This record gives sequence, structure tokens and C-alpha cells, in this order.
Amino acid sequence: MDMKNPFDLSGRVALVTGASRGIGEGIARLLAAQGAHVIISSRKVDDCQKVADSIIADGGKASAFPCHVGDLEQIQAIFSHIRETHGKLNILVNNAAANPYFGNILDTDLGAYNKTVDVNIRGYFFMSIEAGKLMRDNGGGSIINVASVNGIIPGAMQGIYSITKASVIAMTKAFAKECGSSGIRVNSLLPGATDTKFASALVKNDVILNQILPHLSLKRVAQPDEMSGAVLYLASDASSYTTGTSLVVDGGFLIG
Repeated sequence: MDMKNPFDLSGRVALVTGASRGIGEGIARLLAAQGAHVIISSRKVDDCQKVADSIIADGGKASAFPCHVGDLEQIQAIFSHIRETHGKLNILVNNAAANPYFGNILDTDLGAYNKTVDVNIRGYFFMSIEAGKLMRDNGGGSIINVASVNGIIPGAMQGIYSITKASVIAMTKAFAKECGSSGIRVNSLLPGATDTKFASALVKNDVILNQILPHLSLKRVAQPDEMSGAVLYLASDASSYTTGTSLVVDGGFLIG
């Protein structure tokens, strides 16, 4: 470990999904600022390229590659690209997520169920498998799964989403337990209420927001880039003995 800067990521390759905006974009920018080459990924390549170009303009290293993590063929395609282009992957941030349904859990239809599970569970699972194989062949790495405080306390009207995020927390522990001997650390980030387009149904709704705020010790929702520092810790040598944990970044929600 570089004791002068344990957060230095120079020479490392990072893949961040859902990185064209919001929490994923903030994570990608900070990892690049610390020296990593960051692969910006989401469903739309044009949006990814804009973020990559911006990082490059700021002096960082980045590239764009589209991937819908709910599609197993696209997962195979992005990892083929990584193998051919970089030959290694040091950091995976599973951040892309789906939350198509907001309503009583009894009214959840099969389409909403499948979309949420395919992205949030199956997508994270097979992204982790492909990344883990590549990391195992190259001496290890770090996988960070973006879960949610809803995985601990289910969000109102967000039943299937909350269930999938609880699964991500369990998945993190399972991968950490079995992959540690290969030098692979696996941890999860549990964001609280964050002002993103993804969460706009909550943070832009005054009724819901006023129900949330009293439970937040900091009395405000987070900005997307406030999640980045926690991910940098988990991605870097600063967390070299940290695996299987859930790092809560929620403004005090779970203690509220």
C-alpha cells in the first residue's frame, strides 16, 4: 500500500455501470481523478461518451462502452471488449439499477417484477462473475455493489425494488466469502435518499420528501457525488482488509 496516498488508482482499470448520470457518473469522475482508466457504461453509448469526453478533457482516462446489464449477451460483449482492450479489470462498480414500479406490492405485475430482478439481481450476479474471473486471473480486484438502505428497511411502495436490494447485500457477502482467496474484495454501498433522476419520484414529491426528512439526521437528501468518496475507499488500497461489508451512506436515516 502507498501510505502517502492509499487512494491512488494509477494504472488500474475500472468499470462503472449506470455511469452516464447521477451516482454512477460521480463515482466514475472521482475514480478517474485518482488515476484509474474508467470505462463508462450504461444503455446509451452517446450519453456514456459525453461523460468519457468530459473526463478526458479534465485530464483523466476514460472510454465508453454500452451495456444493458439486464441482457446477458451485452454483459458478454463488454467483458470481451475489456479483455481485448485492457487485458484486466481491477475495479467493478455495479451501479445500474431498475425501479420501474411504484405502488402497493400486491399490485406488482410480472413485467415490473422481471425487469427489476433481471437488472438488479441477475445483472449484478453475472457482471460479478465475469469481473471475478478476470480479477482472479490477474491477482485480485475490488467489486462494489450499489445497494440501498431499502435493502435494510423496505421503502414504501417500493416492494420489489427493496427485495432486490436486500438480495444485493446477500450477494455481496456470498461473493466476498468465496472470492477472498483469489484476492477479490466484494463490498456494497447503501445510499440513502439521493437527489437523482432515478429517485425523482421520491425526492421531487413534496409529500414523500416531507415524510423522509424527519428521519434524516442531516435533514437533507444527498447529492449524487456524496456517494463517490465511499466507493473510492472500497475500490482502493485504503480498504485492503475490508470485504463482505455494507457501507451505509444515508445521512443518518437508519438511526433516525
